[in-house]
This record gives sequence, C-alpha cells and structure tokens, in this order.
Amino acid sequence: MSAGRKIAGLLLAAWVFQIALVLPDYPDGLVLKTFLRVPLELPAILLSLAVLSRGWRATNAIRALLAVALVVMVLLKIADIGSFIAFSRPFNLAVDSFVFDAGPRLAARTIGLPLTLLAGIGLIVGLGALITALWWASGQWTGLVRGVGWRAGASLGAALCIAAVALQVSGTALKRWPWRADTTRIAGYHLTRYVETTRSLRLFYAAAQTDPYAGATDLFTRLQGRDVLIVFIESYGRASFDNPLYAPTHLGTLKAAEPRLRQAGLAMRSGWLTSPTAGGQSWLAHSTLESGLTISDQTRYRALLASPRKALFDLAAASGLRTIAVMPGITMDWPEGPKQGFQTILAAADLGYRGDPFNFVTMPDQFTLAAFDRLVPRSRPDDPLLAQIVLLSSHAPWVPVPHLVPWNTVGNGTIFNEMANSGDPPKIVWRDRDRVRDQYRKAIDYSLQSILAFAERQTRHPPLMIVLGDHQPASFVAQSESRDVPVHLIGPPDLVALFDGWNWTEGLVPDAQTPVWPMRDFRDRFIKTLSAEPSEASG
Repeated sequence: MSAGRKIAGLLLAAWVFQIALVLPDYPDGLVLKTFLRVPLELPAILLSLAVLSRGWRATNAIRALLAVALVVMVLLKIADIGSFIAFSRPFNLAVDSFVFDAGPRLAARTIGLPLTLLAGIGLIVGLGALITALWWASGQWTGLVRGVGWRAGASLGAALCIAAVALQVSGTALKRWPWRADTTRIAGYHLTRYVETTRSLRLFYAAAQTDPYAGATDLFTRLQGRDVLIVFIESYGRASFDNPLYAPTHLGTLKAAEPRLRQAGLAMRSGWLTSPTAGGQSWLAHSTLESGLTISDQTRYRALLASPRKALFDLAAASGLRTIAVMPGITMDWPEGPKQGFQTILAAADLGYRGDPFNFVTMPDQFTLAAFDRLVPRSRPDDPLLAQIVLLSSHAPWVPVPHLVPWNTVGNGTIFNEMANSGDPPKIVWRDRDRVRDQYRKAIDYSLQSILAFAERQTRHPPLMIVLGDHQPASFVAQSESRDVPVHLIGPPDLVALFDGWNWTEGLVPDAQTPVWPMRDFRDRFIKTLSAEPSEASG
C-alpha cells in the first residue's frame, strides 16, 4: 500500500472516531461547528490503539469493546436528543425504557406508519454501518507504532491523554481547554444519574407506604354536597402566558371569559403549579396531583400503583363522593384506573362519539364535555361527585383544530367530521416548526374556549372546577425550560372563598409573581381546605 493511501486511511479512520465522539446529546448541538471540534478522547484512543500488537486475542477484544462502547454512547446521545425534544430533559436509563414502546407508536400516529418503519430501518442500518466503520477504523490504527522506543513514547502520550480526560471530566483541571471530553462526561453523567435515581426510588417506595390521610372517611365536609370537577387541559403551560407567540391569543380568551363567568355567578382564582414532566407523559402529572407525591417517571408510577398510598379519588370515595374519570384518550383496557380510586371510568368508547377522529385526538373537547353532561347525573346533595376530565384536543400533533359549535348541535359528534378532515396532515405541517407552533396556539385556545364555555353553562348547580394544565409542550414549542402550569379555580363564590388563604390571583390570569407550588402539594392542601375548620383553611 502506498504511503498516500495509508495516510488517507488513517485520517479517514480518525474521522470515524471523531464523528462518534463529537455527536452531541442535545438538539441545539446539531450544528456544523460541533462536528469540527477535536474531542479530547480522540488522541487517547488513537495512541492506545497504535501501541497494541496485531494478532493478539486481547487486541481484538479491546477493539470490539471500543466499538461497542462507542455505539452505546451514540445510542445514548440519540436517546438524549429525543428525550430533550419530547420531554425537555435527558434520557434516564433507570426509568425511561417505556419509550422504546411508546415512541414508535406516537411516531406512527404523528408521521404515519410507513415513515416510522423507514426511520426504524434507517436507524438499524445506520448502527450496523457505524459498528462496521468503527471496527475498520480501529484496525487501521492498531499496531501502527513499532519499536520499543516509539511504543514507550506513544504509551506515555496515551497515558497523558487519558489523564487529561480524567482531569477535565472530574472538574479538577482543564475545564476551559478547547479540546473537550464530552463523550466521557456524558457516560459519567448517565452512570451517576442511574445510581442516584435508583437510590431516590428506594426513598420514594418508603414514602408511598405512608399517607397522612390514610383511613380518613370524613373529608370534604365543607363542600356541603356539591360536585367537584378536576379538568386537565393537555399541554397547557406557562408558555401561554410568557411566550409572545401564544400570550395575546390565550390571555385574550381568558380575559374575555372573566366577565361572562362573573355574570353567571361564578368566582375565579388562578395560580401556578410545577408539573413533574414536560412535553408528554400526562399520566405522571395526573398521578402527582392525586397522590401528593412527585411521580416523575414510569417506575415511580408503577410503584405508586403497587403501594397502599391513597389517591385523592380514593379518599373522596371513602368519604362518600362518587368518583368518575372521563378519559377520551383511553382506547384500550385501563387497569390502572380503579387502582387510582375511580369507581366509574368513561373511556373513549363509552362517550358515544360517532364522528371522525382528529388524528391522535379521538374526539373534540366540546364533545367530551357535552358527553359528561349527558352521561353523568349530577347536582344531588346526597350523592356528590368528584370527577376527573381529561381534555385531549390540545394534544400533539395539533392538526386539525376544531372550533366550537352550538352546544345543542353537538349530537353524536358527526357535526365535527368536516373539521376532522380539513387542512394539511401532520406529516406536512410538522416539516415547519413555525406552523407547528401556530397549530399549538390554536389548539390550546380551542380547549380554553371549550372549558370556559362549559363552565359558563353550569348555572343551576355550579360545581367547583379546578382547571389546569398537565405539562408544558415540547421545548421547541414552549421555547422555555419552565415546567410551570396554570391552575384555575372556578365555582360558586362561597366555595372559592374557602381558598382565599392560598393567595392566588383573582380572575383567570395568575400574576407572574404568584408563588409556585410543586404539583404534589395540591392534594393535601386541597383536602385540608375543604375538610378543616375555617381557621385552618389556609393550607
């Protein structure tokens, strides 16, 4: 082989290692300058390979181990990027295995099954090509240095590079070097986080076994037989108030509703809660609000279900309230529902919708609310109700967005068919992030209009309504890392007045300076306010 070809092969092999090493673990890092950096691990790898002897079994084992380690790190970085896009956080090895099942199903509903399969095939082919390329690249550099003196020098250089990587990753020194050991740092982060998550899960298991309200059967006495509705608006977060792309529309809708609700005899208070999740996994927010524990991942969710911890709905049922879940997004068996204290579950098939779906969204929010009014007997002082209603129209992909129709024309939902089949499909809209954001703006506004119009109609025996977001949308939509969500109390003035001690803002627009509570704090404060003596009602 000529010297030129040999040098070209070595440079190409080094470039293969560089690509694997400099691949970022966050979406904003996917820019050209990232891939032009020289990672600090690169000379350590090349010099270490160069001093190995060809033909040793140990050499091939080291090469294989190196290729596998780098492929694992590439997969972790890809998982981090996807997790940042979907949930605004890095991937967690200890608790995020569910995404390998949920991710493809969501992608199939968003961009279609053919594109999802094509992406999966592309990923498999790409990983196979990467393994092959890394094995070839390691072979180019293996045994490059010969002679005792040269090997000693290369070994010393490799040792110094490895020490530099360790110093930088540990934070001891070399923090501001232009050469960075990001892959090693990422590996250390994931290992540390795995250990920390496992430890925190043990603490969570212990907390889930205890409950200050365990065995209580005399709660919610200050409701005086009136109903309570907890209404989650999908992906409704602080971005609706802080982001200029959304605030003019959403604040306009909220402010316009305030005088109508007051005229209907209703009072309003608004505040902030911090959701345990962002971008998805709504059930984690639901269970956090209901359990009084932070349910930030699927492992904690399963642990909660297996524990004796009583959810808000369990405690309500024990105190004589009917408990109902209205879940238009549930299209399969939901064994978790009864474990969370729901005596009656109205899933998608139970709500009577005969119209066309809005892609992932099974039915418009207005139909869900109309079906609740139609199917659930209410306003009976001897049989009060605590219901959870999950509104789905503001769930991604936000295409198409329905609009309100006269309530007496909702019927079986076929009136929405033309809306359900209008506009471009998600695979077209989602090619343009600006269009995605605009669809999100419209979808949240529709959900707000639906629930506020519903509240305005509750004039005979108005319930106490808690209307809140479950989480912020994906970070590229929210354009914020905040996990705060708005929460609104809407109901009869005497019931809403019980919450004056919470110091929430009057009306539907929470003040930006209103103290923010973790969502887990809601359950116990809510129960105390509705069960305690007036002097203790401040929570």
